[in-house]
Amino acid sequence: MTASRPAEPPSEDLSRLAGLYGVATSYSPSPDRSVPASATAVTLTLAALGVEASTPGAVRAALAARERELGARLLPPTVVGWGTGPPAALAALPDGTRLRVDTEQGDTHTSAERLPPGVHRLTATAPDGRTATAHLIVAPPRLPAATARSHGLLVQLYSLLSRRSWGMGDLGDLAELAGWAARSLGAGFVQVNPLHAAVPGAPTDPSPYRPSSRRFPDPVHLRIEDVPEYAYAEDRERLRALLEESGRLRQAVLEQGALIDRDAVWELKREALELLCEVPLGPGRRAAYCDFLAAQGQALEDHATWCALAEVHGSDWHRWPTGLRDPRSPDTARARSGLMDRVDFWTRLAWLTDSQLTAAQRAGRDAGMPVGIVHDLAVGVHPAGADAWAQQEYFAAGMSVGAPPDAFNARGQDWGLPPWRPDRLAASGYAPFRELLRALFRYAGALRIDHVMGLFRLWWVPQGHPPTEGTYVRYDAEAMLAVLVLEASRTGALVIGEDLGTVEPGVREELRERGVLGTSVLWFERDWEGDGRPLPPERWRSDCLATATTHDLPSTAARLTGEHVELRDSLGLLTRPLAEERAEAAADTGEWLALLNSLGLLEGGTGGTDPASEEAEIQAVHRFLLRTPARMIGVWLPDGVGDRRPQNLPGTWDQYPNWRLPIADAQGRPVTLEDLAASPRLRGLIEVLRDAGT
Repeated sequence: MTASRPAEPPSEDLSRLAGLYGVATSYSPSPDRSVPASATAVTLTLAALGVEASTPGAVRAALAARERELGARLLPPTVVGWGTGPPAALAALPDGTRLRVDTEQGDTHTSAERLPPGVHRLTATAPDGRTATAHLIVAPPRLPAATARSHGLLVQLYSLLSRRSWGMGDLGDLAELAGWAARSLGAGFVQVNPLHAAVPGAPTDPSPYRPSSRRFPDPVHLRIEDVPEYAYAEDRERLRALLEESGRLRQAVLEQGALIDRDAVWELKREALELLCEVPLGPGRRAAYCDFLAAQGQALEDHATWCALAEVHGSDWHRWPTGLRDPRSPDTARARSGLMDRVDFWTRLAWLTDSQLTAAQRAGRDAGMPVGIVHDLAVGVHPAGADAWAQQEYFAAGMSVGAPPDAFNARGQDWGLPPWRPDRLAASGYAPFRELLRALFRYAGALRIDHVMGLFRLWWVPQGHPPTEGTYVRYDAEAMLAVLVLEASRTGALVIGEDLGTVEPGVREELRERGVLGTSVLWFERDWEGDGRPLPPERWRSDCLATATTHDLPSTAARLTGEHVELRDSLGLLTRPLAEERAEAAADTGEWLALLNSLGLLEGGTGGTDPASEEAEIQAVHRFLLRTPARMIGVWLPDGVGDRRPQNLPGTWDQYPNWRLPIADAQGRPVTLEDLAASPRLRGLIEVLRDAGT
């Protein structure tokens, strides 16, 4: 596709039409600057929403049709109430309109006041006889607050190998980490990367942020020996051989400098699971499995069907035989019937993984964690994967999510993730979003939402066009937040929004009003509206998870030493001379160290280059976090042992081993879970937090 005049602004009629569908015609990369979206971007985005706007005549016709539709509409497809009074949308109804509410609890009401939380069916009948129905989402006014301030660990699960894992960290390791961290470190939570199902096939995309499905977890994380049927598998010789092979994979990573090989791990686990699934389930296990199947319903059947079809036809459903590209087609039904054994295999794996995720959460809570496991919700799914196939009607065809150009990336970003259509979500009462959250809250004490700004708007990039030729599409943030608050409150879970980077005015305030915590990273917390210097601790917000770093940023040790600049230089990622980058990084770090020193937080370290000084500086960073009012303090687990390497280096693909590195010490030697539990350095860092009573 050839881009046509990206600088051409939309016409007045096209701008009006776009506004009626929530499509932006400009964006602001900075508060004092506005950039118009191209007419091409707006036209293609409207087309993805089912609106023909390719000619002036088509625009006029679509505009007239939309205005008639909105003018005649009694109710929007989804109405939101916060349990504090009648929904605001009902104020526009004609006087004398009769209401009927059929609640999800099975009751009927003639008023929209004092309704129980849930997703109900609202019917309005106007005096002139017009009738409309809508989904009515009633949510508590805000999420429950954290019961007490707590500290916890942040870790990419695959990177945390124990002496029992099969070449990458698994759910058995997560349960061990949670139990140990709670009892020995006083930790209140452990936050992990997304554990969503990946797109199968070698080589698998190692990024946990481009999953095949966000609704179901990845069985690669299973601890094979913890599956109850393991004890009764008949082919013990083959299981022993697989254990030996897994030991060689583990040894290669821990002792020979090999990268984590997810594909190799999965090949071994898949074969082992084939053997375990041959073992008949006992009556109690069978009943539990049947309960899981009934609870997950069509969504699980679709997911397992996609997995079974992918084994035969490949992992990109766009290349399957035409009849199989539709999950509801007769061809798909026949194929599912013919592959019933494989469909059952994949549903069994979803159940086993769900069970071990639940066990990990239980291990943390039983050990005294007030929160437990914090799971991560990726911003989207792979376009070739299971969710994109099963839920095609909810995704915008020919579009991808990304980010507009800004001061840090003049070319913008294209993340390769198809966006949800806001109109289809609203028409369904946000059913896909509700089902997704409900699945995750089954085993999450809290949920981190990657790019939480996506609840409000997303940057859509038309296929075949650069990210600079995209535009923002707005979602009904009130409805999205109501669903989030409703589903989280059903289980008492906390919600943490990743709100780093450019955030639209008012977004953080609205999230805070609903009880959603933000994310504050030390190095980014400066007085941007004042002198630009590091923000003193008393000026930080309280409703956040405060950390020193994340999986996309340099480790604290690397930032303190400047090694992150050298790494980017070695990979050709710098856009300025190395000397300038070094000087800026040193000045940035120097300002923070000066503040830490002025606050009396640098105990035993004054900015030297020896290991003891570096360790003291890392401890000082976390003492600073404790001085802030933040409700949650997160410790990047690799910081506890002085790891230098980032888990992910944005801007790289195969130049750097993203998502494939084990946790390592300051010398680059891999560190096992057992080593971590015995690490004086990690205990010293955690004691900083425990001494403050978090």
